[in-house]
Amino acid sequence: MNEPLAERMRPGKLAEFTGQTHLVGQGKPLARFFEQSFLPSMILWGPPGVGKTTLARLLANRAEMSFYSLSAIHAGVKDIREAIERSENHNLFSKQKSVLFIDEIHRFSKSQQDSLLGAVEKGIIILIGATTENPSFEVIPALLSRCQVFVLEHLKKEELICLIDRAVSEDFYLKEKRVVVKEYDFLIRLSGGDARKALNALEVVVSSFSGDEVVVTDEFCRKSFERNMSLYDKSGEMHYDIISAFIKSIRGSDPNAAIYWLARMVDGGEDPLFIARRLVILASEDIGNANPTALVLANNCFSACNSVGYPEARIILSQCASYLACSQKSNAAYMAIENALEMVRKQPNLPVPLALRNAPTELMEQLGYGNQYAYAHNYENNFVAQEYLPDEIKGTVFYNPAKNAREDEQRLWLRRLWKEKYGY
Repeated sequence: MNEPLAERMRPGKLAEFTGQTHLVGQGKPLARFFEQSFLPSMILWGPPGVGKTTLARLLANRAEMSFYSLSAIHAGVKDIREAIERSENHNLFSKQKSVLFIDEIHRFSKSQQDSLLGAVEKGIIILIGATTENPSFEVIPALLSRCQVFVLEHLKKEELICLIDRAVSEDFYLKEKRVVVKEYDFLIRLSGGDARKALNALEVVVSSFSGDEVVVTDEFCRKSFERNMSLYDKSGEMHYDIISAFIKSIRGSDPNAAIYWLARMVDGGEDPLFIARRLVILASEDIGNANPTALVLANNCFSACNSVGYPEARIILSQCASYLACSQKSNAAYMAIENALEMVRKQPNLPVPLALRNAPTELMEQLGYGNQYAYAHNYENNFVAQEYLPDEIKGTVFYNPAKNAREDEQRLWLRRLWKEKYGY
């Protein structure tokens, strides 16, 4: 019995799949793909252990497509090209497309992601990427625009209980050990909504028993895991839990908690550039214009860590993390681009107002391109009131400064310039 319980319990059909009812429930997007045996390129975004790999395999099987799998941790451009070539050769004989599954696609560099573009565009492969990171930040726009994005969620308590009960009743090893689960709370808390963690924990607990019947209680589970709860595995699921706690502590303006979680990562040997990169993102997403210096410091932190490395990088990371945690917070810039992107998706390709268009030719000048444009620097305060948005959405507010000292100044300045248009 070398295969882990989580692997032995991997669903072979959709009816055995636990959770993600918003995607696989009746009438939901992935359920419709199953019904139609249809499969587009997609990105499955969600935390570890919620079924991304399993769903990819089930979808490929249902569509009767060959399944090729690569891990972004180990694969390079050469591996990608070889997989695409195998798919292309297979397509010639079978007349059926192949699925190329990229686990942890967010770890691919831009050049590695670029190498997938041509094959996706030409339909040589159906790409399914799995990521625990926001694909808006981690996947290049050209590739992201060719994929549908589906968000997977942590499993709920009742779903984890169902999963544990199914393992106890169906797995040959657990049936042989005559496992009875009397209490679930510890296993569920330990799993954090991760099916793989829940099943691995159950297997560890069961292997700790030596009697004829295994009775699983919260107290016995606690004793079994007491020595391992503080472990940090930079290549496993704990990696994502700790970085999540770190980021949320900074966002919550708690420098003590931020430094504690940072210490956990440093002690576990986490890549300092991974930590620094997350700080750069946070400086814009969660602090933004409330303190523009935060992004400067975070970017310098990344550069310094790249130059110095451990052990001294821990000091640089500590300085940056504590500064960001103590800074005023604003997600106004983040929300502004999200709001604008939502508008662009609802109303794509709105025409640029004539006054704002470039007029490099005489014909364009005759058509009125740029004729009514007012050059702001020719006016008092380098400002003149004119419309810069397409007529269809003029007056729409995307950027709403947050309530803090710096953005209050922005709000007052905009109000002075634009009067009621930026009255906020």
